[in-house]
Amino acid sequence: MPEPEKDSLSNTYREVAPYLGLGLQLAATMVVMIFIGDWIDKKYETSPIWTLIFGVLGIFTGMYQLIKTVLNLQSRKSKDEKKL
Repeated sequence: MPEPEKDSLSNTYREVAPYLGLGLQLAATMVVMIFIGDWIDKKYETSPIWTLIFGVLGIFTGMYQLIKTVLNLQSRKSKDEKKL
């Protein structure tokens, strides 16, 4: 029979696991978009304009993905709770 502490800890990890990668996903989206903007700036010699545009686009895209994922996880969690 498992110990109550280990069981509650594993349940906590199961509940938190879907949220652990969200920060990394947000940061990765922003960094990739900034690198794309920097590449375009270097290619067409337009200094910071495309880096700024793609940086802002990366922030909005990353935030959109973050909010969409959290809302999806919350709705899934509430559906699972209703089944019980």
